Amino acid sequence: MSTPENTSKMTPAPVEKSDAQWREELTPEEFHVLRQAGTERPYTGEYWDTHTEGVYQCRACGSELFTSSEKFDSHCGWPSFWAPLAEGTVRYLHDRTMGMDRVEVRCATCDSHLGHVFEGEGYGTPTDQRFCINSVSLRLVKAEEA
Repeated sequence: MSTPENTSKMTPAPVEKSDAQWREELTPEEFHVLRQAGTERPYTGEYWDTHTEGVYQCRACGSELFTSSEKFDSHCGWPSFWAPLAEGTVRYLHDRTMGMDRVEVRCATCDSHLGHVFEGEGYGTPTDQRFCINSVSLRLVKAEEA
């Protein structure tokens, strides 16, 4: 998969907090997904079928990660994007948990778990990739609010 480790001058300074600090700021579900690499149940998240125009930020630190322009209907039960907002907004880790070989997607600013990226599934997107992201990892800022 062509997902190089991203480092960009546009990326804000890394956010470093203790687990105790994160627990104070996040709900238990947000903490489980963002800080413990959990997964929300499919078709239950706030954004899996949203078509609202705007920018999706990291729920933990507010970094802009994805836009509605790259969001598409994959019918997998989680929000899907064919690319991040810009190079350097996310980073990639090889994930061999749960008996699978996948690529984990994390926020480049605060290292929060967002989801996974898959390639070659035949969706016909410009990148042939599907960033399968947990709704609870994101916050949508609607275009009219920006």
